Amino acid sequence: MDPVIEVRNVYKSFGSVHAVNGIDLDIMPGQFTALLGPNGAGKTTLVEMIEGIQKPDCGKIRILGRPWKGNQEALRRQIGLSLQETRFMDKLSVWETLRMFASFFGLGRHRVEEIIVLSGLEEKRHNWVVHLSGGQRQRLALGIALLNYPRVLLLDEPTTGLDPNVRREIWSILLDLKKNSSTCLVLTTHYMEEAEKLCDYISIIDQGKVLREGSLQDLLADQQEEKIIEFTLETPAGAGQVTGRDAPFCMQWDQVAGRGTVALSDIEHQLPVFLNFLKNRGLHLKNMECRRKTLDDLFIDMTGRRLHE
Repeated sequence: MDPVIEVRNVYKSFGSVHAVNGIDLDIMPGQFTALLGPNGAGKTTLVEMIEGIQKPDCGKIRILGRPWKGNQEALRRQIGLSLQETRFMDKLSVWETLRMFASFFGLGRHRVEEIIVLSGLEEKRHNWVVHLSGGQRQRLALGIALLNYPRVLLLDEPTTGLDPNVRREIWSILLDLKKNSSTCLVLTTHYMEEAEKLCDYISIIDQGKVLREGSLQDLLADQQEEKIIEFTLETPAGAGQVTGRDAPFCMQWDQVAGRGTVALSDIEHQLPVFLNFLKNRGLHLKNMECRRKTLDDLFIDMTGRRLHE
């Protein structure tokens, strides 16, 4: 199959800021792809170029085999999008808002009713938009993006600022779409859990470049055997001793959070060594948890920072 979205060696700068710095990307039919990275990584700029809102300084972007130039009207009928913030007309109801957007695509009342049910807004259909909660407004924005049965759905951080329950409601809508359609999704997010939950393919982006990409299994394949020990100390003031040159493993201490991490590839043999290392320095554990490596850990390995920083 040919890619639905092709991005080839794309660059975009704003003055001296290199927002996108030579990115290549292929997205196949039905594929849910996450552009995962911290704020300022270049995710939104890349998506805006895919959307046709921004033009690349150089490089090529093709949607459904066609460039934006000369194909704007046809491509916009195939794309659904939701930006980081959607402004609505406050004194239109949910039903009136959806009916207005549906009319742009020549769609009737039946599709409006489908979207109201899909987005879980049945009880709010007659409410003015100004009276909706933040989560309800975001579900309405997602419903509008899905009105035209898009082949390409572009969502720019759709759950930022939402509480965990509302975030999961948005996830549920997208997982149903994934199961019941051939729509491909490009999702920008800095939530590791969101990328893992929704997407088949993940591109980790920082400073305008793709650092690593692949399925979740591919990205973590050579790290599956490693375990992360997270710990706190009874005397955090002595934490500087944890990261000394003679430390037996790669250890990090987060001064702000007041916790440390250490990666162990053979926990049965290495954990006692770690505990003895602390004991010999007069440091005593307060809490300790063991877990598998995650995408956040992978990002720290590559950049020295967490995804949310």
